[in-house]
Amino acid sequence: MSKTKLTINRNGSIKIEGDFEITDCEGKTYGLEGRTALGLCRCGLSANKPFCDGSHRNGFEHESAAFDLPPMKTK
Repeated sequence: MSKTKLTINRNGSIKIEGDFEITDCEGKTYGLEGRTALGLCRCGLSANKPFCDGSHRNGFEHESAAFDLPPMKTK
């Protein structure tokens, strides 16, 4: 299986590339028609959620910069 890559775009979507499937909360799979890359909405403005339709333009600002999460807590 190839590695899946997610890129948090500045002021925009989450780009997902690679070998992936996307399911809804009930486990039903979205028909992606062979796509190996697409954008996921993170602004909440898309009419095509969970997919990005570009509605974020001029209405969503977020500077994406990578950082390290703290270590996971053990139970």
